[in-house]
Amino acid sequence: MRFGIIGSGSWATALAKILTDNQHPIAWWIRNEATIHHIQQRRHNPHYLHTAYFNTALLNMSHQVAAVIQHADVIIIAVPSAFVKQTLEGLPKNAFNNKKIISAVKGILPDCNELVNDFLIHHFSIDLRNYFTLLGPCHAEEVAAEKLSYLTFSGLDEAMCTAIASYFTNSYLNTIINHDVIGVQYAAVLKNIYALGAGIAHGLEYGDNFLSVYIANCANEMIIFLKKLVQEHEIPCNPEIINYTSSVYLGDLLVTCYSLYSRNRMFGTMIGKGYSVKAAQLELNMVAEGYNASKCIHHTNIQVQASIPIINAVYSILWQHVAPHTAFKKLEAELI
Repeated sequence: MRFGIIGSGSWATALAKILTDNQHPIAWWIRNEATIHHIQQRRHNPHYLHTAYFNTALLNMSHQVAAVIQHADVIIIAVPSAFVKQTLEGLPKNAFNNKKIISAVKGILPDCNELVNDFLIHHFSIDLRNYFTLLGPCHAEEVAAEKLSYLTFSGLDEAMCTAIASYFTNSYLNTIINHDVIGVQYAAVLKNIYALGAGIAHGLEYGDNFLSVYIANCANEMIIFLKKLVQEHEIPCNPEIINYTSSVYLGDLLVTCYSLYSRNRMFGTMIGKGYSVKAAQLELNMVAEGYNASKCIHHTNIQVQASIPIINAVYSILWQHVAPHTAFKKLEAELI
């Protein structure tokens, strides 16, 4: 398999490191030509994961998305959800014909409130059996440091999913296979919102006792939403055989809520301390997926009709300008 990566942020850079550490050549789309020249000369991304060095002989870098897609059999989309549409617009409708697509996107496309697979089906007529997801729990910074991490690959074609995952396995990366390709994407969206809320709680100076109760309730709320989602939509999986306590659901939730690497937690902490959304965005200088996701899930739940008081609290703070201490004081009575 020939892999192509679309994106050059921290997560895309971590995935490039994994594949090239395993001696697999990659085509790599990097928007900024200056960044390409820097990597060619200095062997590392100047903006993200500075300690991750590359064998440049394995890198075929381009600032043209179409060129990367053309040179790959498997395309990994690893840009923030807010930029997926912008990155892929202009490609011909048949751009992904005969390609396998892996989404490493941890959010919903905010302009159209769609998962990546829905966007690709509507705009490029892809077959869902050729679509896979690559999710955590896995922080890019720990991949760069080669600390043992786990990736979950999900797809309807289990044999192909297993084959793709085998290219990523090495001494610091274990892989897991899952068939819930829609549910894992929503779980990734939800955990970012919950992590943002955990940061707000931290900024408001709630302690560990409260945070443990908060996260336990987040886990329960996530399961309620995912099961209700399956009931309301034609999703190809059986929720009764899904282990929602496994790493791609509960594990990713825990690490995103607790880790100091979590940009959503950092963003939420600033909101809890009194920053405006705009000021927090400027200070963070990275995309906190939970911000747009809270609005997307709020609107999605109009149809799903799940009980999601935690997400409603975060949404009210970010989009309805409710004071953080007011929203969390109300939330206290909802937690069990």
